[in-house]
Amino acid sequence: MSQVFDFSGDSEFFMGGSMYPNPKDSSLLLSLGHHVGVYFPPSKRSRVNAPFVFREGRFVQKRPSIDVLPDECLFEVFRRLPGGQEKSACACVSKRWLTLLSSIRADEICSNTGDVKSAESEVVPVVQKPSEIVDLKKEDESVDVSLDVIADDGAMMDDGHLSRCLEGKKATDVRLAAIAIGIARRGGLGELSIRGSNTRRGVTDFGLKAIAHGCPSLRDLSLWNLSAISDEGLIAIANECHRLEKLDLCECPAVTDKALLAIAQNCPNLTSLNIESCANIGNGSLEAVARFCHNLKSIAIKNCARVGDNGVASLFLKPDGNVLTKARFESLSISDMSLAVIGRYGNALSDLSLVNLQNVNERGFWVMGNCRGLSNLRSISVTACQGFTDVGLEAVAKGSPSLKRVSLQKCAFVSDNGLASFAKAAASVEVLQLDECHRISPAGFLGLLLQCGKKMKSLSVANCLGFKDLPLGLDYNLAPCSSLKSLCVRNCPGFGNGCLSVLAKLCPNLEHVELTGLGDVTDEGILPLVENSEAGFVKVNLSGCMQLTDKVTSAIAKHHGGTLEELNLDGCKSMTDASLFAISEHCCLLHELGVASTKITDKGIAALAEAVQLSLQVLSLSGCICLSNRSLPSLKKLGQNLVGLNIKHCRRLSSNAVGLLSEILFKCDILF
Repeated sequence: MSQVFDFSGDSEFFMGGSMYPNPKDSSLLLSLGHHVGVYFPPSKRSRVNAPFVFREGRFVQKRPSIDVLPDECLFEVFRRLPGGQEKSACACVSKRWLTLLSSIRADEICSNTGDVKSAESEVVPVVQKPSEIVDLKKEDESVDVSLDVIADDGAMMDDGHLSRCLEGKKATDVRLAAIAIGIARRGGLGELSIRGSNTRRGVTDFGLKAIAHGCPSLRDLSLWNLSAISDEGLIAIANECHRLEKLDLCECPAVTDKALLAIAQNCPNLTSLNIESCANIGNGSLEAVARFCHNLKSIAIKNCARVGDNGVASLFLKPDGNVLTKARFESLSISDMSLAVIGRYGNALSDLSLVNLQNVNERGFWVMGNCRGLSNLRSISVTACQGFTDVGLEAVAKGSPSLKRVSLQKCAFVSDNGLASFAKAAASVEVLQLDECHRISPAGFLGLLLQCGKKMKSLSVANCLGFKDLPLGLDYNLAPCSSLKSLCVRNCPGFGNGCLSVLAKLCPNLEHVELTGLGDVTDEGILPLVENSEAGFVKVNLSGCMQLTDKVTSAIAKHHGGTLEELNLDGCKSMTDASLFAISEHCCLLHELGVASTKITDKGIAALAEAVQLSLQVLSLSGCICLSNRSLPSLKKLGQNLVGLNIKHCRRLSSNAVGLLSEILFKCDILF
């Protein structure tokens, strides 16, 4: 037995010495000669598989042959791929392949055999310089492009009904390239929104180029806060995406007039253009848009220092006539000349917004109104324009016979006289909003209702410090404003019971009532408004009226329980369980209730839960410190229909009870 273990291979089995003096010699594969009859046991299968080669005494890994091909050769291979499924599979291999695939334009794809044969004789094009794809190559070679590169192998569908939105860290060139590759065969990309760039590896012109090459059906493009985007990327969009209809640029400092010129020349279907905080966009681009975009209907320009009168005026001075229906100009250095042009040639405008125009004077608004060119204007909004006075308000009313909606915010020089003149000139106005107009008093407020009583439907007054309450108990012989359906008074300190008593006689058909932040209003002022209403309240908001008591809630529930759908009593600190008892007894349509920071207890919640006819969907109990764990069964019963429940700052509700309630009401959105 020892001879077996000591066997070295040099005994009688191999006459004449060792058969393989050098095991690494290639003679391993030669004929065995006169030793052919000798028995050899079968050797084991090699564990070394391709792509390994035997070189210099050791196994060396060899790179796949296709990976050593230059970009030009891979480009020729990729543009001959038959369908979207194959392209998506190749895009998942590496970022290099994804980069090359995303650089192929639609007119470079070989669609049939004839194209392939003809392409063989062509010179191989240069695809991209290495510097243009260096950012993608720095990343890992493995690619995760999720569902955007999963495509079927069906026919091309370029309807453009799909939309994508990239925000924050998700906004990268890799994702855009993946979208461009994978979405083409799934209906085509119609809307793309990129908001907030990735600070480490954000969106650049390469990403926009990929979208331009792969998504010719793009119709809506929104770019926000992208400092690395320049003219190059937008020019690529202009050259490939000729169906573009809406363009929104916000905080893109590297974009200039050159890019918008390309958009205007190549995208004739452009209907909407929004430009905000783009420092290098000026009058030249707006003139190009006015010259080439004959279908432009909506434009908004904000905080662009280089935009002036020439640019704004060119939008309305079109040779083929003006088709703009909606315009918004904010924080621009335009003057009275722009307003004069708008007033003369803005015959197609239906919606006009003017915000923070510090270089426009009273004369500009007067000329705009007296040019009588705003015949189709239905809505106007003026905010923080110091030149807008009573004269301008009256002129706009006279020059806009179709005016239905007016919003005035931070207009410090509009007074009661202007409101009176406006009411006489604009008898067709249906909606009026006044915010921070401190020269408005109850006299102008009530005079407006008397003048526009036949058509006024909604009136809102907020943050007006010029109000002083009227004497209570005086008999005002006033004609009712029967058309008014919605009344909103917010945070007007001087608005009290006297004004409400007059409104109770003036407005018998109110349906939506919002009286918030009125600390001086008591039950004596609210009750006449509630009891004299004939139409029936649908929405009532009395939040912040701290002096109101259960009498008001009981009156609302008794008189309007059959129509009331929403009731907000947040911050009415004197409200108790009596309010909830009245609601549970009379209100059958109520689906939203807010009683935050009130004195309600577990008994009130139990009454709501026992009301068979009540089907609440939203309930706010935030800051109700009298609620305890005993209300848990009632909240569980109410939760069968609830979709929203706010129990923040309810101190006596334990965390265990809240956790149990969250598990039970898993379909309800609970804030705690």
